[in-house]
Amino acid sequence: MKTQLAITLLSLGFFTLQAPALVNANGISDDIVKIGVLTDLSGAYSGNVGPGSVLATKLAIDEFGGKVAGKPIDMLVFDHLNKADVAAAKAREWLDLDQVDVITELGNSAVALSVMDIAEAKNRMTMVTGAGATKITSESCKPTNVMWVYDTYALAKVGTMPLVESGTKTWYFIAADYSFGHSLEKDGTRFINEAGGEVLGSSRYPFPGTDFASYLLSAQTSGAQGVALASAGADLMNEIKQAKEFGLSDRQKMVAMLMSITDVHGVGLDAAQKMNFAETFYWDMDDETRNFAQRFYEESGKMPTALQAGQYSAVLNYLRAVEKSGSDDVHDVIATLKTMPIHDAFARNAHLREDGKLIHDLYVVSVKTPEESTGPWDYYNLVATVPGEQAFNPLSESQCPLVKQQ
Repeated sequence: MKTQLAITLLSLGFFTLQAPALVNANGISDDIVKIGVLTDLSGAYSGNVGPGSVLATKLAIDEFGGKVAGKPIDMLVFDHLNKADVAAAKAREWLDLDQVDVITELGNSAVALSVMDIAEAKNRMTMVTGAGATKITSESCKPTNVMWVYDTYALAKVGTMPLVESGTKTWYFIAADYSFGHSLEKDGTRFINEAGGEVLGSSRYPFPGTDFASYLLSAQTSGAQGVALASAGADLMNEIKQAKEFGLSDRQKMVAMLMSITDVHGVGLDAAQKMNFAETFYWDMDDETRNFAQRFYEESGKMPTALQAGQYSAVLNYLRAVEKSGSDDVHDVIATLKTMPIHDAFARNAHLREDGKLIHDLYVVSVKTPEESTGPWDYYNLVATVPGEQAFNPLSESQCPLVKQQ
């Protein structure tokens, strides 16, 4: 498995090895900036992150011409298989032997939380772009970590409250049985209740899942007006397809708590039409998003997901901070990120908060009907823009020990 993965990455031009060296006097350790992309290359989330997040990292590096502060940029890639122990072992190897400066992507909250601990102990940086558990920048926050794209608090708030306020009062959750699914269910329940709705019940399935019949039947039996799918990737696509087959989507509102454009593409507009959810990026918003998406499409044949666009943004701004500070030391980089302007194809009205969370605009989207779509990847209607300060949790609610509470 390991040999096959190395051959695949070599063929893509993404896999390089460098011998460890000493830190030199100019602020760039071992005369090279090393970025480790630890992602799901083959599992349930590989369509949302995976090879597309590797490509997004490459596009950000390309914008710097392969060098930053006069030093070469190296990228290492590994498939964590959605297993925290596998990710932890690779993180230790990268940090101890390969002298990797930053480990990024980390799609899967259990993976992210594990690697964050290791990186902090070794005084190295993590940039979470693919995981969403709110605790990553709350009770489990680290001075060596940033969270760039989303969290379950923002997805749940933007994805549920408007629907409750417009009449979807009763809900049922189907959630992945690990930290990400639990966090989505917890946050979603909070905002449904705060908006005057009620959660009638929930089911948790072992991740990853393929047969959702019993959980969908429970949701149908509950009589809930809204069915919240607290999952992502291949699991979410299977849920939507099976809900369509069972006729649930004709009688109950199916609400994706985390959906991507590749999920819509995978299930088709007929099954996904009229679904509402929170998004952090859409390729067809303006010239800036379209220009980035076109570069991505030319190399992949697909439009980027929000998580892949967020990975591009995170790496791009990491390199900008290294350039500006003249250092790849984690504390220098994060301090610089917190003071510099952050704007790119993904990040709008953005700033990095003291808890390590990037605050930026979110969007409410509705999936187009087949009749509304004008062609491939023309999938969303933008319903509303939600400023980041309204979407993300206020610092007053944070349990992050880095936050100075008044």
